[in-house]
Parts: sequence; structure tokens; C-alpha cells
Amino acid sequence: MDAVRIATDPDPFAPFRIAQGYRVGDLVFLSGQAALDAAGRVVGVGDFDAQAEQTRENLAQVLGAAGCGFDQVVKVTIFLTDMGHFPKVLALRARWFRPPWPADTIVEVARLALPGLLLEVEAIAVVGGRRVDPR
Repeated sequence: MDAVRIATDPDPFAPFRIAQGYRVGDLVFLSGQAALDAAGRVVGVGDFDAQAEQTRENLAQVLGAAGCGFDQVVKVTIFLTDMGHFPKVLALRARWFRPPWPADTIVEVARLALPGLLLEVEAIAVVGGRRVDPR
């Protein structure tokens, strides 16, 4: 089975030699998305809400390039430089996702790849399906 590279145009990850993600069968594995514009510049330095919105837009674009959307995300890993933003992350989850909720890991890190980044989100999704709660 091939792993098919996922990319948007322009690809803000190209200068960093990182794939935005791969589709393997019906599974999509996305690299961490952060508050970068199309040129790879940090958006909203010091503004968590602005960075969260840009991160959401980037996730939506890459998920769309893979043929899926937020309803198909089954796992997210969220990296924060300040766990004090945790209440905002809970509010974001309610805006980005619907029940049944995706699996989730949230961790605080000392810093992210570029100065000024406050948040990064990586995701795993399934193409052609959705999250289902059989209960």
C-alpha cells in the first residue's frame, strides 16, 4: 500500500522539508498544523485566539486536500506552550468537532518549532467515514 503525500498550494511546509501529511489507504496522518500563513510566517504572535483560528484554517485546508474534514478526525494531539490556555482549547474542541469526540492528547511543551507559536495540532482522520458511537 502506498503512502500518498498530501499538500496544499502553496505548501508552507516546503521550506522546512516536512510533508503536510500522508494518506495511507483510508487513513490520513497530518503533521502538526500551527498559525502559519501561506508563506510560512507566524500569524498572531502573542494572540492565542488568532493563532487558534489560523491553525483551524490550516487544518481545514490540509484535511480538504486529503478528501476529508473535521467530522472524519479520529485523533488529535495538541501541543501548547502554556497550559493556561487549556480552557480555550476545550472551547475550540466544541467549535471544531461534534460528538462523538475524537481521541485527544494535550501536552505542554517548552516551545514549538518557530518563535512566537503558542499552539500546534496534529491529526489522524479517516477518509470516506466518520466517527461513530455505537452505544
